[in-house]
Amino acid sequence: MKIEPKVGCIQSAITILGAKWTALILRDLMDGPKRFCELERLVTGINPRTLTSRLLELEDRGIVTNDGTTGYALTPKGKDLLPILKQMATWGDKYHEPC
Repeated sequence: MKIEPKVGCIQSAITILGAKWTALILRDLMDGPKRFCELERLVTGINPRTLTSRLLELEDRGIVTNDGTTGYALTPKGKDLLPILKQMATWGDKYHEPC
């Protein structure tokens, strides 16, 4: 089966998901809204400045929202990324090489 998506579309997705920590942040928002401190605890190793930067970028792109009460949550656009993240996880489980 030959797939011929537009290169720009693939690059757009890679630009979003390829930024360090972004996929992990989205993973942790999959099961519902999280406050900043929860995300900081869940995404082991991320510093607060980087987390802030990634969340702002995701908000600017319409992938994440922050209502100030329940915390950060995926928008419908963000939820559309979940099947992609799940497929990436499946592929990673299958082909992961030990470090």
